[in-house]
Amino acid sequence: MRAGDAESAAALAAAVVAAACREAVAERRIALVALSGGETPWLMLEKFRTLAIPWPSVFVAQVDERVAPRCDAGRNLTRLEHILVVEGPLPAANLLAMPVEGSDPESGCAAYQQRLEALAGRPLVLDLVQLGLGIDGHTASLVPGDPVLEVGDRDVAMSGEYHGRRRMTLTLPALSRARSRLWLVTGASKAVALGELLERRGNTPALRVPCDRTDVVADVAALGSRSS
Repeated sequence: MRAGDAESAAALAAAVVAAACREAVAERRIALVALSGGETPWLMLEKFRTLAIPWPSVFVAQVDERVAPRCDAGRNLTRLEHILVVEGPLPAANLLAMPVEGSDPESGCAAYQQRLEALAGRPLVLDLVQLGLGIDGHTASLVPGDPVLEVGDRDVAMSGEYHGRRRMTLTLPALSRARSRLWLVTGASKAVALGELLERRGNTPALRVPCDRTDVVADVAALGSRSS
């Protein structure tokens, strides 16, 4: 889906997430979606929180999170909580924070997977995963060359250090098993990586995510020459 600018892309993406939530609640009584961090999704979330969906039945998980103290400005949770809970309609208990503050992050990964499975079954099947795209082709905290890319027996794992911090992330199996996926990509800096994703060329982490059951929302800046 092509959008004229980042705000239009945010509105389109919010509508996709809302539709997935409504469908999941109608079919399975709850919706479990996983949302990414970074700068791109925040405008989408501001649109999303205004939409009419059955909020008490919607649960929001994290795609990834930096290992940092609670309320750290670098935490994705900080912005998610502010937009969706403090200023939005999502019940606080329905925002499922990745447990990155403990002394044993590996145990935290296992605990988070179990928490998600308690809602969505085992093996874990998320209703929708919203993904971003880095200029190096990473998505979630699955970055080029990181051993976490080869994790096949867990849905939540720790990455190595990236930009100075380790991260907890959903793994490729979890992303691949989701009922639907949504890529939200904006800005001219993402044009090369988005081109590789759309043309399925190269070997970046994003290309290891299946392309079926997937929507791509991008603005004209990210699409570059494809926008014409």
